Amino acid sequence: MLFNSLTFVVFFAVVLSLYWSMRSWNGRKNLLLVASYIFYGAWNPPFAALLFSTTALDFYLGRKMGKVQTPAERRVWLWISVAVNLSMLGFFKYGNFLLENFTWVLARGGIQYKPPHLDVFLPIGISFYTFHSLSYTLDIYRGVMRPTRSLRDFTLAVSFFPQLVAGPIVRAGDFLPQLEAPPQPQKGRFLWGLLLMTLGLFEKVVLADTLLAGSADRVFGYAGPLVALDSWTGVIAFAGQIFFDFAGYSICAIGAALCLGFHLKDNFRFPYAAVGFSDFWRRWHISLSTFLRDYLYIPLGGNRQGAARAMVNLIIVMFIGGLWHGAAWTFVVWGLLHGSYLAIERLIKAVFKQPPRWAESLAFQLLVGLITYIAVLVAWVYFRASDFETASRMISGMFGRHARADAILSTREILQVAVVTFFLLIAHWSLREISLEAAVARLPRWVVTSAWFLMACAIILTQGNSNAFIYFQF
Repeated sequence: MLFNSLTFVVFFAVVLSLYWSMRSWNGRKNLLLVASYIFYGAWNPPFAALLFSTTALDFYLGRKMGKVQTPAERRVWLWISVAVNLSMLGFFKYGNFLLENFTWVLARGGIQYKPPHLDVFLPIGISFYTFHSLSYTLDIYRGVMRPTRSLRDFTLAVSFFPQLVAGPIVRAGDFLPQLEAPPQPQKGRFLWGLLLMTLGLFEKVVLADTLLAGSADRVFGYAGPLVALDSWTGVIAFAGQIFFDFAGYSICAIGAALCLGFHLKDNFRFPYAAVGFSDFWRRWHISLSTFLRDYLYIPLGGNRQGAARAMVNLIIVMFIGGLWHGAAWTFVVWGLLHGSYLAIERLIKAVFKQPPRWAESLAFQLLVGLITYIAVLVAWVYFRASDFETASRMISGMFGRHARADAILSTREILQVAVVTFFLLIAHWSLREISLEAAVARLPRWVVTSAWFLMACAIILTQGNSNAFIYFQF
């Protein structure tokens, strides 16, 4: 069930109506739980059982950790949780990838082995709900939360349908306290939630799918060499597409949760206005970057053991982050590129412990922002390319290394990408220091109402061009 579908509109309207008509808080929670499993089971009903088994296991292990006293005993239950969760994720998402690479290693040693292809269907959203559930046992082990007594509440925390299949990654410790008392209906919060859902769908349906996806797909799908202008246009189009697609989903999820009285944390804060790569990851996919920071980077030692160790830790974390996105070496290279960016930035900061005054000037900030954006674009090539041959051809085209190259994009397509990207960057740089809510609050009501109406009209007019969200495949 897609947010950008009529089926979801009907589903959400029915759930909202029933939810706010109920007086019993337990009844409302039961409704949300049933609705969440219907939402997930609409794709493939058997995988709803996998979702529940993951949830029930971590609930049981969390209770076990809460009863034991010594860190060593708690560590045993934690490792069981980590092993089972990552094993299921590894089997469904990385089974064939591991077999292919194992076969390749054997072939390098002269051993010919042809394993059967695992005909495994990837459960949608497994990367997200695995982290939702795993955060519970990790936080109990860290001592930052106590086990909940309600299996129903924990199951709802993991499966809450707005964020279930593509984030934000919501930690149990952030969501469970919201289930203790019923939220009160608030007109302002409800309307803001609906406005966010409209904005998210506008970003996905109109900007990502209608205005940018076509150019990105044409460039990355072209088998021959391309001129630099077309190569850069395709990469820039994809950079905008993936932002509007993923941020659009996150905004829809946050808006839908608000309509139901729940608060989900922001997942994007105008990342293309980042000044430096650490700043980029404080703004892009925030729920994943903070998850990796708290549960991997800090346990590895973080930056407590010197700059050299911090650089190694950053590369390890981004390697894992790249692999989390997909079972392909191109994703690993994307992660390693970002790890290298972060490590180089850390080294520069270690050398220049006291930055000069001119480093605070607007001109310097814009220059560093431009460098950051270009480096992120180069990394996006490996994220989008289906293989290294495509990525290499794209990189060569971007830097004019093809002796003979083709121009496949029309002037209209190039201008379309340029205009959308121009306004995207202007918006990000204008809003980088404030929240979206604060920015909207400054506008006259008639401006907000008019923009809302125009976005809704654009969604309706372009609905036929819409596709599934990119992050559903992860």
